[in-house]
This record gives sequence, C-alpha cells and structure tokens, in this order.
Amino acid sequence: MEKNKEDDQSRLNQQADGIREEAVRILADPGSWLGDEKPLKVASKYSEDLLKLQDGSRVAVIGGGPSGSLFTAFLLRTTGQLGIDVKVDIFEPRDFDYCGPAGCNHCGGVVSESLVQILGAEGFVIPDEIVQRGIDSYVMHMDVGSIEIATPLQEKRIAAVYRGNGPRNSEFSQFSGFDRHLLKRATAAGATHQRQMVTGVMLDEARPRLRCANGDEATYDLLVVASGINSTLLPIIEESGCGFTRPKGLKSFVCEFRLGKTYIDSAIGASMHVFLLDIKRLQFAAIIPKGDFVTLVMLGDNLDEELVENFINTEEVKSCFPAGKVPANICQCFPRLNEVHARRPYDDRLVFIGDAGVARLYKDGIGSAYRTAKAAANCVALHGIARSDFKRHYWRSCRSIVFDNAIGRLVFTFCHVIQKVQFLRRGVLRMTQIEQDTPGATPHMSSVLWDVFSGSAPYREVLLRALHPEFIGRLLWNLLMGILRRPVPRAKELPMP
Repeated sequence: MEKNKEDDQSRLNQQADGIREEAVRILADPGSWLGDEKPLKVASKYSEDLLKLQDGSRVAVIGGGPSGSLFTAFLLRTTGQLGIDVKVDIFEPRDFDYCGPAGCNHCGGVVSESLVQILGAEGFVIPDEIVQRGIDSYVMHMDVGSIEIATPLQEKRIAAVYRGNGPRNSEFSQFSGFDRHLLKRATAAGATHQRQMVTGVMLDEARPRLRCANGDEATYDLLVVASGINSTLLPIIEESGCGFTRPKGLKSFVCEFRLGKTYIDSAIGASMHVFLLDIKRLQFAAIIPKGDFVTLVMLGDNLDEELVENFINTEEVKSCFPAGKVPANICQCFPRLNEVHARRPYDDRLVFIGDAGVARLYKDGIGSAYRTAKAAANCVALHGIARSDFKRHYWRSCRSIVFDNAIGRLVFTFCHVIQKVQFLRRGVLRMTQIEQDTPGATPHMSSVLWDVFSGSAPYREVLLRALHPEFIGRLLWNLLMGILRRPVPRAKELPMP
C-alpha cells in the first residue's frame, strides 16, 4: 500500500516537472512550439487551470445598471454558497437619487410582465414605491383608427419605472429609481460601490488594470463590462486587440412631458399608447404614463429633430395631450440601442454583459440585462474566467438571444409593411377589434401585438403564432372585409373564415 502511494506521488512529481520544463522552454524560445501542437496544449491547459475564482479574487464591474447589479448579486450569492470569498467593486459614477440626466440611464423604463415574474422568483421583487404605474393595456393608434388591447393575462404586471429618480426638475420623494434599488441589493450582498468614472482599461498585462478619472489605478482578476452601448470605454477596449468589436446601435429618442396625474388618470390611464403610423424613417413610437409625467420613446432610421417634429404634429399623437397641444418636454436624449450584438464579447478575465454585449432587438432591454448577467455569473462562479469558459458556458446562452433577434427582424419587417399599407392596417385593426369586443374569443392578433409591443415572449413564439393556419385565415378574412369597408360585426354576427 505504502509503495503504491510512493509510486503515485512519484508520477505526479514527474508530471509537474514536465509541465515546468515545458513552460520554461516555451518562455525561453517562443517560436519552438509553432510546429508542435503538444506543448501548446500543455501550456494552455496549465493556464486555464489558473483562470478560476478563488478566495481573495477581485472582480471589477463597470456599470451599476441592471446588468452590473444583477451580475454582482448572482455572483456573490453563488460564490457564497460555494464557500469562495470574492471581492467585487462596482464602478458607477452616477447618483441614481438625482432627478434628470445626472441619475438617468436613458431608457423608456418598461419591465415586461414575464420579467416581473422572473425577478420575483429570483428574490428581486419590485417594490411598490418603484412602480410609477402598472400597465394593464395597450392603445394602438393608426390613421385608420385606435383600439385598446387588454393584457392576455388580465393582470397588471407590466411595470412602468424610472431608471433614475425622475425627469429634470421633478419631485418624486415618494418614489425610488429602479437602478438604485438593484444597486442597493448588490451592495447589500457584499459589493463595494466605487463612485468613480473609469477612464482607462489596460488589458496588455497579466490581469486587467483600471484607471479612474481621479488618477487611481487598480488591478483585478476579472473585468465585467456592464457600461451599456453608449459608453466611451467600448472603443478603448475595442482597440486593445482583445478581439472584441462593439455592438452596432440604432438611434432612439426619449423625452418626458409633465401632464399632471389628474389628466393622465382620465385621458391616458393605465395604458401604454403605441403608434403604427406611416411616417418616413419611423419604426416605432410609444407613450408611457408615469406619475405626473408621460415618457415618449421613438425608434427610427437616422432619427433626428425633424422626424420627432413630424411625429409629434400628427393628429394621432396630439389627441393624447390636453387640448391637442403637445407641451414643451422636460428632459430629452438621443441614446443608442443595441441593434447588432458585439463580436466576441469575452476574453480571458474579461466579459461584456447587457447591451454592451447582446440585447433583445428593440424590446426588453432590462430582460436581456438579467439573462446575460445570470449566464455570466454562473459561468464565472461554476466554470472559470478563461476565454474558453465564456465561449462554452456564457456565449451559448447569448446565442439564443442572437438567434431570436434574427427572427425578430422578420417580425418587424412585417410590422413595417403594415405601417406602410393602409388596407393591411385596416384589416389588423378590424381583427383586433373583433377579438377585444367578443368575450371568450381567442386573441390571435391581440396576443401577437401585445408580445411585439411588450417583449414578453420570444420573437420565435410570436412568429409561430402568426404563422398558425387559423391566424392566417382570420387575418385574410378581415383584410377582405376591410377592403370592402364592411363594419365590425357584433359578437352574434361574427363570420367564420
């Protein structure tokens, strides 16, 4: 028995000596291994074994928005369960207690019903004081008419929130910002909030090194970039040679109008107002009620002040405002949205999450933040922080979003065609009206529109429902009736396609 133990130990010592000798040879003559695969494999495996979190490992998270805060909370929860003591610094210079741009994350602030449920199951219940208004319906506006679409679940689960503490010059002491809430959850889990702006990232050393605006520098075992697509750090990291290519963005427009709670309650209600209008370069627009304000969100090609003005001056939009007059906005910005995912959003000791990496097309950005944050945290805690670990365990989860976005482009192409062709708009409106007016009717068109607007379901699921023979049959029938200008029948008069 003792002899066997000695033999085993001897073999282990020989293997260790062999690895050390091979490493020394490679370092002394880097070109010696180019024609031989074996030394490369030995060295790579030796390196990857070291790329694991352990007691005392330091993690830097750039960005204290949903992706950064959720990643931190998930990581500290899992490493705590594994008995690994990890130190996490979250670099976020903004103060989410401030109103206006100083505390804003430039977002429409809609949390889908599916995400509300998922976050609740994960232990991140959204407190009542954060929800500015519960959305229970959509009002779809077109030049051929408007229709209110009730939630298929008959529950008020869509949450309208502020990412910061409200628009400029607002007073919302009774409310709290969504991002502030999540950041507090992350610090309560053990993270340290560094209220510093990161101005430099050095990746040409053994470990990532950060430089802050105040001149401080620090080295970390892992760098997590959760800064969003609009961050000035992305071009810096892109030029570092790590293989990362930043996402391609689409310009959006977000602004706030103060209308007063009384008017909003009576005229806007608990509905998000969505506009499918034939306006050149306009892709999507919505008005979201929040407390004393409404938030206007627009997406479009080369979106500029001219497009905003053309949209605001339509009768469909002016009908949502008092006396048909659109007041001056309180806050406005033109942030970019992730339209095409980043190329290789990972490397040794480096990973990009949220819309700095990959996000759902046009919708549910906070949902994408949650999914990428959890996938990255699980990869880091359970597998490692090597490039191969991220490729195998993180990017595999991200690919499902990328694939679904490809389907989403097809879905939005259909929506764009509807925007441009009046008889299609008339048929869609007619079909939706019948479904909403008929108790117990299957909401074929209503559910498709709801999920396209809210982002509650994957685009793949939306497309499959739209391709169902019954959906197509009813749509064709209503298109024909719309062309013939037939009135919408009462429930007992409903024709069958």
